[in-house]
Amino acid sequence: MEKAKLILSGKEYELPVIVGSENEVAIDITRLRNDSGAITMDSGYGNTGSCESAITFIDGEKGILRYRGYPIEELAKKSNFVEVSYLLVYGHLPSKKELAEFHYGLTHHSLIHEDMKKFFEGFPPSAHPMGILSSMVSSLSAFYPEEGFDVDVSINMIRLMAKLKTIAAFSYKKSIGQPYVYPRNDLSFSADMLHMMYAVPSEQYEVPEVLEDALDLLLILHADHEQNCSTSTVRMVGSSQANLFAAISAGICALWGPLHGGANQEVLNMLELIRNDGSNYKKYIEMAKDKNSNFKLMGFGHRVYKNFDPRAKILKAQADKVLKELGINDPLLDIAKNLEEVALKDEFFIERKLYPNVDFYSGIIYRAMGIPTNMFTVMFALGRLPGWIAHWKEMRETHGQRIYRPRQIYVGSKKHSYVPITKR
Repeated sequence: MEKAKLILSGKEYELPVIVGSENEVAIDITRLRNDSGAITMDSGYGNTGSCESAITFIDGEKGILRYRGYPIEELAKKSNFVEVSYLLVYGHLPSKKELAEFHYGLTHHSLIHEDMKKFFEGFPPSAHPMGILSSMVSSLSAFYPEEGFDVDVSINMIRLMAKLKTIAAFSYKKSIGQPYVYPRNDLSFSADMLHMMYAVPSEQYEVPEVLEDALDLLLILHADHEQNCSTSTVRMVGSSQANLFAAISAGICALWGPLHGGANQEVLNMLELIRNDGSNYKKYIEMAKDKNSNFKLMGFGHRVYKNFDPRAKILKAQADKVLKELGINDPLLDIAKNLEEVALKDEFFIERKLYPNVDFYSGIIYRAMGIPTNMFTVMFALGRLPGWIAHWKEMRETHGQRIYRPRQIYVGSKKHSYVPITKR
C-alpha cells in the first residue's frame, strides 16, 4: 500500500493512502492526532473526505456527474425520478417487478395521518414552507417510531419519500390559504405533486404534460450531489444513530440557506432587483466585474464544477422547451436570458469559468411553471430526498461507523482567574 510521509517537529509519520474506484486519492489521517498530537486544518472541509461512498461520483474539472456509475445525461434522457430514486437508495436499477413494487409503495403511502393536519393549522400564514417542511418531517418520528432497524427503516424510507410531496404541497396550500388537496393514486409522482399544489376541490384540473416532464427532470438532476452541506448534515446527524426523520429534517434546514438550496431563490431575487432598476442588465454585468462592487451575479459559477455544470446543460434545453411550449412572456425571464447570453460570450466570465449553473436554470423553469419563489427550495428538497436517504442508509450500514466529531484549533482567551464582583 502506498503511503504519504509527514514531517513534524523533526519526526516523520507515515500515513496510509486510499485510492477510489475513479482514482481519487486521499491521505488517511485517522491516527494523526493519536500519533503526533496534531490535527489538520481545513475550513469548510473543502479538502477533507468525511467518508467512503459508492453513491455519486463528481469530477468538477471535467464536468462529470454519475449516480451509481450512470451518467446524469443518460438518466435525465431515458429514466424517471422514481426509477432514479430506487437506483440511489438500493444501489442498482430495479427490475420491472421491483420498480412496480416501489412505485406502489410511493403511491399508497402518500397520505399523511389526519392528526398532522392540526400541526399545519398551528403555523402562522407567514410561515416559510421550508420551516413547515422541516418541522413536519421531524414530527413523522412520533407517528412511525423506529423499533427494529431492518424492518422499520425499510418501510420508513418508503413512507418518507411518499409523504414528503404531500407535506410539501400542504405547506404551499397553507401559505396561500387554500384547502388541502389529497394525493391521487392514478398519477405519476411528479404529476401528483403538481396536482396537489394547483388543483382546488371545486374545480377540475389536469396537469400539463410539459410541467410534469419538467418537474420530473428537475427532481432527477437534484437527486444527489455527493457530500454537499445538507447531505453531510444528514450523515452527521445520522452518525449519532438519530432516526431517519430527524436526520432528514436536519438536512432540510441545511438546504434552506441561500448559499445552498436557496440559491435559485436568490437568482429570482436578483432578477427582481434588476427589473426594479429599469431592467438594465448590462449595468449589473459591469457591477459583477467590478472588484470594488459588492454585487454578486447569482446563479453563475459553482464551487465544485470548474467546467460547465452538466445539470445546467440539460436544464438549459428544458428551459427553452418550457418557455416555448407555455408561450410565456415574463420580463424577469427576458432579463435572465439576456444575462445568460452575455455571460456565455463575455471573456471575463469565460476566463473565470463563471457559467450559468443549475440554480440559474432551475429558477427560470420554476418561475415559468408558476411555482412561487418561496417554494423553490422545497422542490429542491423533494428532489434531494432519495440522495439523503441513500447516504443515511449507507452510513448506518457501514461497519465500524463512528459518530462525527470534528476537532478545532482554540484561539480564545487563555486561563483567567475568577474575581467575584461582590463578596459572599
